[in-house]
Amino acid sequence: MNKINMDYLPLKHRFIAAEKPDGYTLLLLHGTGGNENDLIPLSELFGKNVNILSVRGNVLENGMPRFFRRVALGVFDEKDVEFRTHELVHFVRSTAVEQQFDAQKVIALGFSNGANIAGACLMLYPDLLAGAMLLRPTKPLSHIQEFKTNHQTPVFISSGATDPTIRAADTKKYEELLLANGFDVTHASIPAGHHLTQKDVILAVEWFNKYFTT
Repeated sequence: MNKINMDYLPLKHRFIAAEKPDGYTLLLLHGTGGNENDLIPLSELFGKNVNILSVRGNVLENGMPRFFRRVALGVFDEKDVEFRTHELVHFVRSTAVEQQFDAQKVIALGFSNGANIAGACLMLYPDLLAGAMLLRPTKPLSHIQEFKTNHQTPVFISSGATDPTIRAADTKKYEELLLANGFDVTHASIPAGHHLTQKDVILAVEWFNKYFTT
């Protein structure tokens, strides 16, 4: 899918080139109220051989940056999810040309709202990402069931066992849907709520090293 719309807006971002710029690029996607600086410290744990592209969402909710609108807590404006996903993908592809990194070697790392737009990328562009780390995700597009990948793209999901905002059963269904569409899913349930913990980070780095370092 390659949809281009003249209404796309630029996204505020930070790009940090790796020592070896032909390596993988981590696409960092913050949670509600975050910005392009939030996940930079976490990204440093993935080593010096990855480029960093950290993006700020274009939507504001009560002054807080998000990647797409929602109509209520846990209820997404799915038309906006789709538009903002196309906007993000267009931005990533354009930035890959500008910064000269490989657009086929992008790995998303998203938390909460950021995890959800990363998940929307998997659903709308199933062969775009080389991998994805979805930390506290929710299925972003309820009407899409088939979005098969041709590459068995690896996906890491970390959910909070006591997360009050996401039902464990919903995360399980999301995991099963990704598996049914050919993704290689690793799911870890962390003894925590919606916030991230050191365990999330340790497991994400271990997953990354397993699939993307030699």
